[in-house]
Amino acid sequence: MPGLDGLRGLAVLAVLGYHLGIGWCPGGLLGVGVFFTLSGYLITDLLLSHWDRSGRLGLGDFWLRRARRLLPALYVMLAVVTAWVALGDPGRLADLRGAVLSAIAYVGNWWLIDQHVSYFARFGPPSPLGHLWSLAIEEQFYLAWPWLLLIGLRLVPERARALAIRPRLAGLTLLAAAASAIAMAVIYEPGFDYSRFYYGTDTRAFAILAGAALAMVWPSRLVSGAIANRARLLLDGAGFAGLAGIALLVRLTNPYSAFLYPLGLVLLSLATLLVVAAAAHPATATGRALAVRPLRWIGVRSYAIYLWHFPIIVLTTPSLAEGPGAVRGVLQAGASFLLAALSWRFVEEPARRGEIGRALRRLRERGLGLRWLGRRARVAVAATAALLLLDALALAGARPPGPVHSIFAPTLIQASARSSLFELPATSEEVEALERAGAGPRSRRTACRSVVHIGDSTSLGLTSPDYIPRRRERIEARYAQVGVRHERFEISGATSIVETLPGGVNAYEVARGLRAHGYRGCWVLALGTNDTADVYVGSNVGLDERVERMMSVIGNQPVLWVNVRSLVRSGPYAEANMERWNQTLLEACARYPNMRVYDWAHDVKPAWFIPDGIHYTTDGYIARARLIARALARAFPAVGESPTCVIR
Repeated sequence: MPGLDGLRGLAVLAVLGYHLGIGWCPGGLLGVGVFFTLSGYLITDLLLSHWDRSGRLGLGDFWLRRARRLLPALYVMLAVVTAWVALGDPGRLADLRGAVLSAIAYVGNWWLIDQHVSYFARFGPPSPLGHLWSLAIEEQFYLAWPWLLLIGLRLVPERARALAIRPRLAGLTLLAAAASAIAMAVIYEPGFDYSRFYYGTDTRAFAILAGAALAMVWPSRLVSGAIANRARLLLDGAGFAGLAGIALLVRLTNPYSAFLYPLGLVLLSLATLLVVAAAAHPATATGRALAVRPLRWIGVRSYAIYLWHFPIIVLTTPSLAEGPGAVRGVLQAGASFLLAALSWRFVEEPARRGEIGRALRRLRERGLGLRWLGRRARVAVAATAALLLLDALALAGARPPGPVHSIFAPTLIQASARSSLFELPATSEEVEALERAGAGPRSRRTACRSVVHIGDSTSLGLTSPDYIPRRRERIEARYAQVGVRHERFEISGATSIVETLPGGVNAYEVARGLRAHGYRGCWVLALGTNDTADVYVGSNVGLDERVERMMSVIGNQPVLWVNVRSLVRSGPYAEANMERWNQTLLEACARYPNMRVYDWAHDVKPAWFIPDGIHYTTDGYIARARLIARALARAFPAVGESPTCVIR
């Protein structure tokens, strides 16, 4: 079925385009859903064909073929990526160890769920192995589905038919698919951690089961070249409609679209079913269109392209790269195709044909000696042994894994916030210049004697000795310098005004609790970074309402909002989203006489950001602490009144 190879090619190109940041395929990750449905069809079709011929599923032979097809290429990629990271960026080994071990066991999706990897609550770079979650789901399907299918074949009776189709079993399979889609709908909640419903085998199974149901009523072995013109036109109409549906979903959605979960993904599965049904028939124009040689070449190597493309993109994208980078993207795509071709030629095909097993048998027969090998083969064996030894040492020496990062995150190379690579020497002078230009005399003091500072992860470094070693430069000392006598800090990563992650509390509830205990004083709210991301991914609470909620609980007490900025170009944390939040603050400031806005977005320098484009270097946090305190003094001065709503 060469048309299905072409469909594979289109699916992997969509995924590649998404990870390269190509603007015309914001929903390119939907290619994974196409793979799921196609795999469900092909694997079930293969098993049922064996059953109809022999009365059994041939599970031992099936699993052996799957292992030969999938494992060698995966293990080679894991070995190369581990060595690459160990030699080029050993600081990332801690995150990599868990990813490697879970990938080997094909439980990477559940490992990511256990790590609570949110698609938009993480700022660091994605793991180079973050894409393997989908392969884990497929491998779990290969292991569990044959047993379930066997039970169904034995227990679900079908009417005697000339054609070996199984509509009753297909109906039960579709019921299971519906249960999976309903589970996704129940678990999904906009603005919260996406990991459970997006990575879960149970919540993604409907795409695979849809393909399996099609194989039960449209088996490839019963599709012949002879077909009436009317039936062929009907098939082609369905096939091209399915292709159009896939294209529209890829073009008009993105991974944060609430429409996808699950409605959009269900529609994607239905569209893929139409394409598969048409392309499986050799007489259709759909199959011929998808079977063009370039697409077939890509489709045949789609597994290796998928394996290699993401590590290449993650590990070769420079820090804070501005935009996708056309030349870099072409080179990354070319490298992905090249490594995929090499993998197909020297790893996958030899393994599939059993050549590796035969070589190992010859090795055993000759006493495990290497003298019988040629010179090039001995060099290859030695290089492989050295590579595996390096991987073992690297993974064994890695620290316990910390937080991992989402496949949706920007492809940025992470560095410590205090790395000397990012501590630029001119920062202190820039801070002094900003103070001279906008913060007024050093003697300026605030009327605020008590301050509550509520912030998200962009405030964590303000109070941390890990970021600001000298106590006098931390924000509590800076507040004291402008006349504040009592400070209280309510700072937590991923904080927003509305949403609450497991084990956390939102800013609104924090403020309500403080007011309930009688707090009166000034407020500094360094919020908005996560709120604008939550709205972007589909929260039903808008930006205006978020500000109004905080102002309603604060009442008429003085409040200074610190606006936001990022260097991220796309996704929930894009600078365009931050600008919308800042505009919302300006509009609110005109309505509330007790509100001021510190224009941090105007004062912050690009050099103060670490490579995630959201958080700050040590110099950045030192500057942020000083400037927020100076802004508070100017917003609510001890003498006189603030001259303007916006403080710079």
